[in-house]
Amino acid sequence: MKSSLAPGIRFITTFSRDAWYRSFILFLTFLFYTAYHLSRKPISIVKGQLHRNCSNVIKPPGLNITDNDTWCDWKPFDQDNYQTLFGVVDNSFLVAYAIGMFISGIFGERLPLRYYLSFGMLMSGLFTCLFGLGFYLNIHSLGYYAFIQVMNGLMQTTGWPSVVACVGNWFGKGKRGFIMGVWNSHTSVGNILGSLIAGAFVSSAWGMSFIVPGLIIASTGVLCFFFLVEKPEDVNCTPPQHHTEEESGETEPDLQTAVHVEGASNGYGSITAEPQEVVEEPTEAISFCGALSIPGVVEFSLCLLFAKLVSYTFLYWLPLYISNVAHFDAKQAGDMSTLFDAGGIVGGITAGLVSDYTGGRATTCCVMLIAAAPMLFLYNHIGQRSLATTIGMLLLCGGLVNGPYALITTAVSADLGTHASLRGNSRALSTVTAIIDGTGSIGAALGPLLAGVISPTGWNNVFYMLISADILACLFLSRLVYKEAQGWCRRAPRGRGFKEI
Repeated sequence: MKSSLAPGIRFITTFSRDAWYRSFILFLTFLFYTAYHLSRKPISIVKGQLHRNCSNVIKPPGLNITDNDTWCDWKPFDQDNYQTLFGVVDNSFLVAYAIGMFISGIFGERLPLRYYLSFGMLMSGLFTCLFGLGFYLNIHSLGYYAFIQVMNGLMQTTGWPSVVACVGNWFGKGKRGFIMGVWNSHTSVGNILGSLIAGAFVSSAWGMSFIVPGLIIASTGVLCFFFLVEKPEDVNCTPPQHHTEEESGETEPDLQTAVHVEGASNGYGSITAEPQEVVEEPTEAISFCGALSIPGVVEFSLCLLFAKLVSYTFLYWLPLYISNVAHFDAKQAGDMSTLFDAGGIVGGITAGLVSDYTGGRATTCCVMLIAAAPMLFLYNHIGQRSLATTIGMLLLCGGLVNGPYALITTAVSADLGTHASLRGNSRALSTVTAIIDGTGSIGAALGPLLAGVISPTGWNNVFYMLISADILACLFLSRLVYKEAQGWCRRAPRGRGFKEI
């Protein structure tokens, strides 16, 4: 009697070689960008330790104290303008990140992604560790911490364009919203892990809150060097279909707007476009101005500017807000802030699923941004009334704020980077991603800066600023939402991705 195949082996053999490689690359890039965000989070957790209410802290015996209000603070953050100084440290990173992002995409298209990512992660690990060494070397210079943040910001720009370009090389457009929505949870997972790791050390030795994440991202850089595969062709796998030339059943007047996505038997979907001809992939990288001319890039970039302003204000200031308003210590506030990121995971996946089903990326973003505005108002006014209310509001706000941000930086960027007007030029993906995320990073720098300036006048004003940013983000998508609505009204075939932009 012939022996039956073991169940585990049967399961393994149900997947093709291509499917295993795609899953491996998705997991690997997920791990890489989790490490990037994990190493960014400690500063928001440590703020509550660098400046504390020293009157509530037990004084060590034999300590000669000259100032009861600031004896436990870490200089130079013991001053009355400590919030402004925190803003300087935050923006040293964020401004450098925003500027570097526009350049990073250009390098990402012209250098091997494996080397570029490995170098970026190793250097990010180095500068993250150097920030933590300030605790052990007893460094109290604002210039030192600001310089470390500038260098770390520049090194961190190697990550996003590279991982999106790599995933874009392996996955076609069908179900891209859902796949990249799940994949983009690395942002929230990294924030959660970064908060928990930093929180574990913040009360005893805050330097380790940076050193441990620094070592983790450096380790993933080594992993990247040995295992990353940039393109399916490198290991004789089948490249994904970004644009196949099949009959779509109707003729569109312009190639730039002639993209319709249909479900395909391979489960990933395919894109049909007119005219019916095979196009060779261009080998030249796209120019900066050429990327800007792709329909939808400018609108989504400006929308992301304000969406990311809101998201990064929460990223850098939420633990301090919880500590000040709910009177938690630094570790408790850090742990509570992870709920916002947990909501972001659900929000990103939901946004991807809805936009895949409806074919309306812009409309999905707009609806979530509109819903986020009143939720932010309610969280500020009733969010601290009870523990259950706090948990519920943080999860809801996290999903509505981070959902559009996640969708734009992943599926939308990949859609635009493989737009039909590019005629198969996949090398545009890194530049398009860098432009969109670079513009968003300007908002990421402005948000924490404005929060630092406005927060001394009251937290209410900070939330009014965030609500205004949400509304502005919606306005920049209005043309694209109108175009999508027009397509639905004409009863166009429902597909995934962009209709007309």
